[in-house]
Amino acid sequence: MDFNRLFNSIPEPIVVLSPEYKVVAATDAFLESSLRTRDQLIGLHFLLEAFPERENSYQDNAIKKGLDQVLQTKKAVRLGAMRYDIQKPESQGGGYEVRFWEVNQTPILDSEGNVEYIMQKPFDVTEREVSQVALQKSEEKFKVMAEALPQLIYTIEPGGKTSYFNKRWEEYTGINLETLLQIKWDQMIHPDDLENTLAKWETAAKEGAEMQMELRMRDKNGTYRWHLSRSIPMKDADGNITMWIGSSTDIHDTRKLVQELLDSNEQMALLSDQVQHAYEKAESERKTLERLIMEAPAMFVILRGPEHRFELMNDKYQQLYPGRNLIGMPLGEALPDIKAQGFTKLLDRVYETGETYIAEGVPIILPKDGTDEMEERFFNFSYQPMYEAGKITGILAFGYDITNEILFKRKLEDLSSL
Repeated sequence: MDFNRLFNSIPEPIVVLSPEYKVVAATDAFLESSLRTRDQLIGLHFLLEAFPERENSYQDNAIKKGLDQVLQTKKAVRLGAMRYDIQKPESQGGGYEVRFWEVNQTPILDSEGNVEYIMQKPFDVTEREVSQVALQKSEEKFKVMAEALPQLIYTIEPGGKTSYFNKRWEEYTGINLETLLQIKWDQMIHPDDLENTLAKWETAAKEGAEMQMELRMRDKNGTYRWHLSRSIPMKDADGNITMWIGSSTDIHDTRKLVQELLDSNEQMALLSDQVQHAYEKAESERKTLERLIMEAPAMFVILRGPEHRFELMNDKYQQLYPGRNLIGMPLGEALPDIKAQGFTKLLDRVYETGETYIAEGVPIILPKDGTDEMEERFFNFSYQPMYEAGKITGILAFGYDITNEILFKRKLEDLSSL
């Protein structure tokens, strides 16, 4: 029997080393995964000649430490995931191909119990590791966005355990985030709203459907304020729920305004109905963290660099300028009317000082329904600096339209003065 041929044909990547770490044999599968030929490996030192370390020293090489341990203990060693990029031959364009590996190192002992060979079996885990890195970056991006929003943002695991609160929760409740993750919802929700909230959550969890409701939550002063709470299930390719993303928006003042109108005399009944209808419409349009932050019910923009170039914006912002491609353009050049109203100076100040700017009820002149006609609208908005390596590289701009609320208040003031 041709044992060399038999070994070479093993459908798994295996390389055999001498106690001096020189390559003795390698399967065809190993050659394929390493983009090498036998002539490029057999007889060469595995670490110094065949696969030299590009960054770390020979003594710090994780593979060498594992081989040393095998020689010392005469026991198998399993090395966790590590990155080692494979050099591509010139016929494939040269350069390096990013790879991640887990490695099993097994001693082969002679009749006297000494290590005669070391069999090394690498497992290519590149796809898994790259996916994990991508997931980590996605989670980091989500947290940056979530921390920038003025709403109370949270995530819930499929089993019902809360796994994340943004910083706004700590500011609102006066309870640190670590403690918030341990307590139950019934410690924050008004007792009269608790039963209905839990029932709606149970139905949503069972059906895998979105949940939206109004409820009262206790703030750090012990006051219960009305919130519009919404939870959206996030699902994988197979339709399984991976987590729930939720938000809670303070609507206490708006509800109070509506209630004042409803409590007015009969002559104001018609106006109250109109206000209530407009309020409900505004709340339905103000979608809360819908299908990740990019579908938030408010305007969200990332401006990059000192020229404040549009890098990212959601549909809500794009609706202000339908049909116009703003991505990549400096704000002052793309929207000269906004620059003329002084907003680029505010952005410059945030970019230079690193101080967050928050404004409420600011009038802004904008195109009406995407036409050349201009109209005055009112907004609450914030400009928050973004950092990379300790330096400001851009600005997160978040805002939402409160025109209806301003107009309602003016109507109420006019009626009260009659």
